[in-house]
Amino acid sequence: MTADHEFIACGSVAGLLAQQAETFADQDLFVLPASVRAMWDAPQSAWSYGEVHARVSALAEAYRGAGYGPDHRVALLLENRPAHFEHWLALNTIGVTVVPVNPQASADELTYLLSHSESVLLVRLPGHAALADPVAAALNVAVAGPDDAPQAIGAEQPLAPADPERPCALIYTSGTTGRPKGCVLSNRYFLNWSHWYRSQRGHIALRDGVERLMTPLPTFHVNAMGHSFMGMLSCGGAQIIVDRFHPRQWWAEAIETKATCFHYLGVMPAILLELPETPEERSHGMRFGLGGGVHPDHHARFEERYGVCLLEGWAMTETGGAGTMCAASEPRHVGQRCIGRPDRPGPEIEMKVVDDAGNELPRGTPGELIVRARGDDPRKGFFTEYLKNPEATAEAWADGWLHTGDVMRMDEDGALFFVERKKNIIRRSGENIAAAEVEAVISQVPGVSAVAVVASPDPLREEEVLAVIVPADPDGDGAALADAIFARCEEKLTYFKVPGLVVPVASLPTTSTQKVQKAGLRDIANAPLDAPGCVDLRERKNALRKAK
Repeated sequence: MTADHEFIACGSVAGLLAQQAETFADQDLFVLPASVRAMWDAPQSAWSYGEVHARVSALAEAYRGAGYGPDHRVALLLENRPAHFEHWLALNTIGVTVVPVNPQASADELTYLLSHSESVLLVRLPGHAALADPVAAALNVAVAGPDDAPQAIGAEQPLAPADPERPCALIYTSGTTGRPKGCVLSNRYFLNWSHWYRSQRGHIALRDGVERLMTPLPTFHVNAMGHSFMGMLSCGGAQIIVDRFHPRQWWAEAIETKATCFHYLGVMPAILLELPETPEERSHGMRFGLGGGVHPDHHARFEERYGVCLLEGWAMTETGGAGTMCAASEPRHVGQRCIGRPDRPGPEIEMKVVDDAGNELPRGTPGELIVRARGDDPRKGFFTEYLKNPEATAEAWADGWLHTGDVMRMDEDGALFFVERKKNIIRRSGENIAAAEVEAVISQVPGVSAVAVVASPDPLREEEVLAVIVPADPDGDGAALADAIFARCEEKLTYFKVPGLVVPVASLPTTSTQKVQKAGLRDIANAPLDAPGCVDLRERKNALRKAK
């Protein structure tokens, strides 16, 4: 067993902030571009390590005095704003687990998240009160704004000592069998991301007090909270917060905020490559972008046009920094979805590419990637468990290995290449969508006899949600039924889960045990617009996104 890394020795995320605030007190920790500051009516455009630490300490005392402690969970509906991080770190100081909330969640989704997590408080922005407050009231969950004093729930709690194994966050991730699963994530999980990022060399090689990472990714995902924030915290860097990806402002805001790196989803390079050339696109100070899913045809074109290396990486909510991979050093195999090598710097791990029976496959043969921590505890630093779901936790860790559900191949030199997802998950613009969750909603729509939701390749968003349905009335109005499906999904689901395409069929292909064979829908998925009766809802879906 190796000794804990220096970051792990801090004991908690808040402990690492306190340590870094001593060294980098006057350095920026959070930065807002002028447009984002104006949109949010923020009081300032930058917050230093010292300012954030002082604010976090005061908030922690307020929470502790109101009776909050290690037995509690608090939901945060604070978008990408600095307040999200301040409340997270304050609650982390006193051992409370935070539950980040998707700002676009429907009332039904929010009800599930608050009840399943047993949150005792929802901290939300005033703009979300109309939807969130009635849901919280129905569940008897207290509500507060980010600047409000937290509602007292008991006597002042003693200050719990920092503990790397204590839960730090509960983040919900799409499962393959219905409702999202709550991943319990420890302090060690997040601190491992600082360890990973600080250990990288090659094109990453962070510089103390210099790096400024620009990210439009949402805080209800682990990337912005874990990978981005913990990476910058590891080196005294700044997190440049963008509310969402604005392609026409991207390079100008990079110059304005002195960004040195960024995190991306595959859709971002695709969109940026479609823009007309501007002087700003080569006048920035970006050294690298780190992400996943860039289209193979776009990879080299992007690097040549913009002068920035795109470093393809891989991680899951379940792996965190313990299992993160990235092609940060040469050879990067540009355009081949290479995610690096198993012997990368950072937390020590083992990995294998296996067949369905768990047998390790020869080099060059695609199979499922399975991973674990090196040493006597294979789960060390990975997700702790799926909340209230020991069966799913055990299944994920079958035979002492985390089964990723992603198909990879390893070449003779040990480089790993992403091939496809094995799980019944749709990946749209960086969002993981469980087909089963969407199917459960569509199956409730009158007039739908059967449904299978699958991924349809999309040149811009990687994949789109395609609903293949069997109408109860084959001669009925297909457009009206598609409208009903869209309306029900809009009511029950976050906008990106709503089907963008609906195709009616006479029957679904099934096995001898009447399970749907989704492989038999591949031809429809690859060319849905060629299928008779296809209803294209993508423009309506995009309008829904803009309205949100």
